[in-house]
Amino acid sequence: MTTIDLVRTRSRAYWALADCWNVVRRGLTHYQRQPVNIAWQLGFPILSVLLYGYVFGSAMTVPGGGDYRDFLMPGMFAMTMAFGFINTATLVVYDATKGVIDRFRSMPMAPSAVVSGRGVTDLIVACAELTILMITAYAIGWRPDGGILGAAASFALLLWLRFALIWVGVWLGLLVPNPEAAGGLFAVAFPLTMISSIFVAPQLMPSWLGHIAAWNPISSTVAATRELFGTPVGSGDSWIEQHAVLMAVVWPLVLTAIFLPLAVHRFQRLSR
Repeated sequence: MTTIDLVRTRSRAYWALADCWNVVRRGLTHYQRQPVNIAWQLGFPILSVLLYGYVFGSAMTVPGGGDYRDFLMPGMFAMTMAFGFINTATLVVYDATKGVIDRFRSMPMAPSAVVSGRGVTDLIVACAELTILMITAYAIGWRPDGGILGAAASFALLLWLRFALIWVGVWLGLLVPNPEAAGGLFAVAFPLTMISSIFVAPQLMPSWLGHIAAWNPISSTVAATRELFGTPVGSGDSWIEQHAVLMAVVWPLVLTAIFLPLAVHRFQRLSR
């Protein structure tokens, strides 16, 4: 069988996966050549750990008792996953404005490879970020009591949140006009993470603000990972807080169902 015959016999799914992997390799090569990008993404969470854990930690209280640093670390993991959509949007808009996506579309490659490759790349980077953050957490004395299964389930929920927010980032990256505008998305991400249970339990906030924080999708992932890690949970009596693990699965599913079609539709419109 000749090379041309082999190419013809391979299925469309095979080439979609192959093209996706080529896009992933391109993205990982950029990180390999510019490791400062990962260092920048990790810098803010690590500084937040030091600031809140050591500077403000002695003044923080956890409902039900427990060490504040143990309470804080699952929130830091979730915050890193949440902030990741800004990096996704920045990279997507950079490729769009520099004509990279146009060059991809001119090649005989699967149309889905650009979007799926971006998603796989971001998940791989998210795994690296979580690993580095967990090593940092162990270095400052964080010790979860949930066992290996609890840690694995927490890791999966964190990546599930990151997966959902990838499509938010792709959609916004195809929507904003330039990388500078994508950087301004921090103004959206910052209140989204602050009005949550990352740093403070919602029941310690004013009642109206506590309800908003409790229904924040990030709060469900934070509370679920705290429970699975076996660290102080500090959850209240509301339905959303009592079913954190369930909602940590449901919220990302809802976000994916909304923003994945929007991202695909926006990407298809670029070719018109």
